[in-house]
Amino acid sequence: MTTHVQPLKAAEINLGKLFTDDFDFVVPEYQRPYAWGAEETMQLLSDLRGALERDTREPYFLGTVVLVKDATAPRSEVIDGQQRLTTLTLLIAVLRDLVTNPGLRSDIHKFIEEPAIAWDDKLARPRLKLRPRDALFFREYVQTDSMTAALAGISDNLTATDSQRLLRDNAGVLLAELSTWSQEYLQRLFKMMAKRTFVVTVSTPDLNSAYRIFSVMNARGLPLSPPDIFKSQIIGAMREGERSQFADVWEKLEEDLGRDEFGDLFLYIRAITTQARAVRGLLQEFPEQVLNAYLPDDGKGFINEVLQPYALADNRLVAQDFEGGADWQNVNAWMKRLSQLDNDDWRPVALWALKEHGDDAVFLNAFFEKLERLAASMLVRRVYATPRVQRYMDLLKQLMAGDGLESAAFDLTVEEKRETLDRLDAEIYLTQPVRKYVLLRLDSILADDPGASYDHKTITVEHVLPQHPSEGSQWSEDFDEEQTAYWTHRLGNLLLLNRRKNGQAQNYDFDKKKDRYFTSGKGVAVFALTTQVLNETTWTPETVQPRHENLIGVLRTAWSLE
Repeated sequence: MTTHVQPLKAAEINLGKLFTDDFDFVVPEYQRPYAWGAEETMQLLSDLRGALERDTREPYFLGTVVLVKDATAPRSEVIDGQQRLTTLTLLIAVLRDLVTNPGLRSDIHKFIEEPAIAWDDKLARPRLKLRPRDALFFREYVQTDSMTAALAGISDNLTATDSQRLLRDNAGVLLAELSTWSQEYLQRLFKMMAKRTFVVTVSTPDLNSAYRIFSVMNARGLPLSPPDIFKSQIIGAMREGERSQFADVWEKLEEDLGRDEFGDLFLYIRAITTQARAVRGLLQEFPEQVLNAYLPDDGKGFINEVLQPYALADNRLVAQDFEGGADWQNVNAWMKRLSQLDNDDWRPVALWALKEHGDDAVFLNAFFEKLERLAASMLVRRVYATPRVQRYMDLLKQLMAGDGLESAAFDLTVEEKRETLDRLDAEIYLTQPVRKYVLLRLDSILADDPGASYDHKTITVEHVLPQHPSEGSQWSEDFDEEQTAYWTHRLGNLLLLNRRKNGQAQNYDFDKKKDRYFTSGKGVAVFALTTQVLNETTWTPETVQPRHENLIGVLRTAWSLE
């Protein structure tokens, strides 16, 4: 079988050649919106000014633009480089509106708009066409002569998208800076941009080829993410009349979750679909393992049946905002508790449950209790990533096979229970990711409030017996060196504070420490664990040991470690 290799053309082109009839730039509707802010815009201007002030003949490179373009036609779909091309067009428009020389003004405008040809009945046409939801705005305020000042002054109610507000703000900062430049300096900047400011255009007539090269060729723009590429494949498979509708659905899901969480969602969906650990990158595995099942058709099934329901489930997982009775409040508490872990490997399992049983509070309450027990045990035992992920994948397989709450992967072996207890009995403070999780878990049990809020700006784990007792202190009288070494970092000697650590206060004797350090200033403590300590009149080995054993007993019961 012969593989047809699509022709690839790369060229260094100055802006004077780029903004001509050779290129008709179009930002496809499936691309993400314009996103550069004032910082990126002013950095671009600063870089151009630096190149201008060096006053050499050396070319200045702005990076790479990746295009889907046939060599025989000017139409150029922008795959990577939208941010640069849009901001350059805005900058050139501001230059146009600031120069006073009519001839120069006309020359600059030709970089923005292909002139009309009256004898050929050919209308003027913009060099760059943004996505449909921003194209008319850009045409009116940027690509129309003398409109950038009006753009900078428009109010929010005249802007329909975040991109339009960014264009307004960027126009404002460019006008504020460039209006301080002399006419001669503005002219020099334009000439430098036209003659010796270059981009590298990489063109291929094939969309897949363009996406394969975008990541290594990208230089200054905001790089596309894997979901952007999957979006192009899904939306591109649809009929023309449906693309805008489903592109809007996609972007709303991304906006609701946030770009980072939305990107992670595709990792979770891949895991749920395959119930296997990732071996290669998401760009390689996701199309093969997930998308290809939907692309023989028009791809709508992926959005309707997979992406949308899992995105809604992920919103629940992030917001933890189920409303209803005690079971629903417990579900919120379990999700919040799991979010305190130092890894996200449990999330595919949680998303599966929320998608499949999202209206069953009783099931979800029991499910998340079992999942938290498993996750907490692996955290305490410091199970490293590979076997931890494999355990969750085994659990997914069993859940999807119908085993439900009886799935064997939920269960801890006798050895796993024993090791969990041994770790809890050891110097737990020395393992940073474990100590805070365990103490917060204990505190919620002692408070008898599964939904207890731990949204304090600062939460620290503190010692009662200090790590370095001062000579001659009450601590050195109550604890000998061996007892100090044994108890200092163990569970029985720890509590929670909602304040930053204070090196001096840490060494106060017990009564003073209770009064000055362990309370909020009104004689009360925020955490149940701390209240326990405040109720003690002395702090000696005879106090610490029974507290230590009691706290381990609380966790033994809560996590069924008998």
